[in-house]
Amino acid sequence: MERKLRKIIRYPVVEKMTGLSRVTIWRMVKAGTFPKPIQLGSGSVGFFEDECVEWQEEKAASRG
Repeated sequence: MERKLRKIIRYPVVEKMTGLSRVTIWRMVKAGTFPKPIQLGSGSVGFFEDECVEWQEEKAASRG
């Protein structure tokens, strides 16, 4: 069975990808409306790229 690696992206990439500020992303994570980051080290986090893309697709699909 082949393991698929998931790409991890950091805040600057997520900010560019979504157009949201770091604080807005953080607030949305706390509210449960944005994918949760994963801990990479003692002071660093990242996001799975596929989860952020899925979030964008859901947002795009829900606009009317």
